[in-house]
Amino acid sequence: MKLLIQGNNIDITDSINNYVQKKLQKAVKHFQTITTRVDVHLSVAHNARIIDKHKAEVTVYANGTVIRAQEDSTNLYASIDLVSDRIARQLRKYKEKLDKKKSYNLVKAAEIVEERPVEGDLIGDRTPELPPEVIRMKYFAMPPMTIDEASHQLELVDHDFYMFLNKETNEINVVYIRNHGGYGVIQPRGTNKNGNTSH
Repeated sequence: MKLLIQGNNIDITDSINNYVQKKLQKAVKHFQTITTRVDVHLSVAHNARIIDKHKAEVTVYANGTVIRAQEDSTNLYASIDLVSDRIARQLRKYKEKLDKKKSYNLVKAAEIVEERPVEGDLIGDRTPELPPEVIRMKYFAMPPMTIDEASHQLELVDHDFYMFLNKETNEINVVYIRNHGGYGVIQPRGTNKNGNTSH
C-alpha cells in the first residue's frame, strides 16, 4: 500500500509522519487487499475566527473506488485520530457492500434453470433412457472470469471445486482446493488445427 502525506501551512515532521503512518496502517490493516493508495493531507488554518484550525483529510483508493474522510479539531493529533477512525468505518462499510455484491452474484450464477417436464414428442421413435449414474443435473450461468476471481468464488461456495469460463482462454476450467493446501486449476490441453492434442 502506497501512503503519501502532504501538508499545507504545516511542516510534516518525523513525529507527525510516524503518527500518521501508525494510525492509517492500523485503519486500513484489514483492507489492504482492496487498498492501493492512501493520500493524507494535513493543514492548519491561520485565521483567528476558525476554532478547529487543524484539518486532516484522507483519500483511499480501493478497487477503483475513492473513499474520502475529513476531520477538523483544535489539535492536529486529534484530527488524525478522528479521520483514521472514520476512514476505517467507511472501509468496513465498503467491504461489507463488496462482499454482499459478490454473494449476490454468486447466488445469481448458481441459479438452477427452471425444471420443466420433457414432452413426449421430443423423444420421437427412440426409447427413453437415463444414464445409469446420473442423480441430478444442475444448470447455471457462467460469466467469464479470471483464475483469481474463480478462487475467490470457490471460497464463497463452500465446495471443493468451482467450474468457470476462463476470461483469458475462453475455455471451461475448474479451480479446486488441494489436499495439502492452496488451489489447483484443471484446464483442457490445447488442440492444433487438425484437432490433435498438443503436448
